[in-house]
Amino acid sequence: MSSTRAFAKVAPHVVPALDRAVHRLTRGRVLPSARMLPGVVLTARGAKSGLARRTPLACMPEDAGTWLLVGSNFGRPGHPAWTGNLLAHPDAEISWKGRDLPVRARLLAGEERAAAWRAALAFWPPYAAYQARVEREIRLFRLERRDAGEAAEPGHGNADGVHLGEPPSA
Repeated sequence: MSSTRAFAKVAPHVVPALDRAVHRLTRGRVLPSARMLPGVVLTARGAKSGLARRTPLACMPEDAGTWLLVGSNFGRPGHPAWTGNLLAHPDAEISWKGRDLPVRARLLAGEERAAAWRAALAFWPPYAAYQARVEREIRLFRLERRDAGEAAEPGHGNADGVHLGEPPSA
């Protein structure tokens, strides 16, 4: 069902809204979409606005304590906005199993991307149907943990340990 066009039309409007509401009400302990796939709530600065944007996403936890995010956009034509946000501001936070963790996102390319894509398809085969429906290459990001006090890269988000859930100060 998740690889159908009908799901791709409805899910982007229903799943994130439900995830955000339940995640907020349970203080990060419950994410309904995680019943299908593991999930995180990504908090990243908007590429244009600079404001914190919270996006519930499926993720693929990796053995190295990293997470793979797949910018499939449910097989719709454009890249999801959160991928543009990470390209502009790779320093972000995720809520993972009720804990807020500082991370740095890295867009994968070349053989590293190819290996990650194979792993993603083994993990969730409907990604193949999503890729077949679109002309763009689906973006893959690896999230790696940062120390909470580690300075963000210049111009990339939460320098000086500012929590991304807060609006930027003027």
